[in-house]
Amino acid sequence: MIRNIKFFVNNNEASIRLAKLVEEYFVKKGFVVDNDNFDLGIAIGGDGSFIRMVRGTNFDSNPYYVGINSGTLGFLQEANEHEVNRLINSIMSGEYKTENIGIEKTEIISRDRVDTIYSINEIIIRDKELKTAKLDVHVDDELLERFAGDGLLISSSIGSTGHNLSYGGSVVYSTLDTLQITPIAPINSKAYTNLVTSVILPGTSKVCIIPSEFNKDMLITLDGEHETYENVQEISTEIRKEKIKCLRFKDSNFSRRVNEKLLSK
Repeated sequence: MIRNIKFFVNNNEASIRLAKLVEEYFVKKGFVVDNDNFDLGIAIGGDGSFIRMVRGTNFDSNPYYVGINSGTLGFLQEANEHEVNRLINSIMSGEYKTENIGIEKTEIISRDRVDTIYSINEIIIRDKELKTAKLDVHVDDELLERFAGDGLLISSSIGSTGHNLSYGGSVVYSTLDTLQITPIAPINSKAYTNLVTSVILPGTSKVCIIPSEFNKDMLITLDGEHETYENVQEISTEIRKEKIKCLRFKDSNFSRRVNEKLLSK
């Protein structure tokens, strides 16, 4: 039973105001705010607040997660300000469903160290100086292509509607367990031949990127946060076995979400 809750609030006036109201509603219904031992994390803000919430819990697969939108898009958020009471009643009655979301686990092997990092949406791999990136792409130890272009984006299913979509990738139902490799400005000429569409892989696949000797210093972006790595030998990414549990309304529907969030004006 969900009883203890913790709030993760975006640092703007609208989110802080909404958080105070939401906390009052939950407490009146008997829920307890417990920042150390909580059953449900509640992100108030936009998609960034949801990502920060999950990252702030170190991608813990034990609690439930839900978002209340106070921004403009909020694709990851389940409810808006006017649906708070409905959300509370759904939780109290158990009339909700759980969406198990895959987390992307990435290992960056440099000459002197190995970094393990996690992301919800995607990882973007580019040359540190934003020059042409030449990258060998392997899937389950088999060469897929020798890529040349601005970079590569590798997204989870839930991340397919983020930057992946902006770069021409495909929308994937969030309940599917996949990885998607999307090229960013691939070069096709007499010298280079590249795939120009995304490749969707089973969630059991492992993608390995090996930079050329001219691209060992990389700019890597995870869920919108940039970091540079020097002397990169290999980057591998996969969907980890442990999922996170997103709480959804019983009638939550992915097609309707895509229509409302991405298409409707």
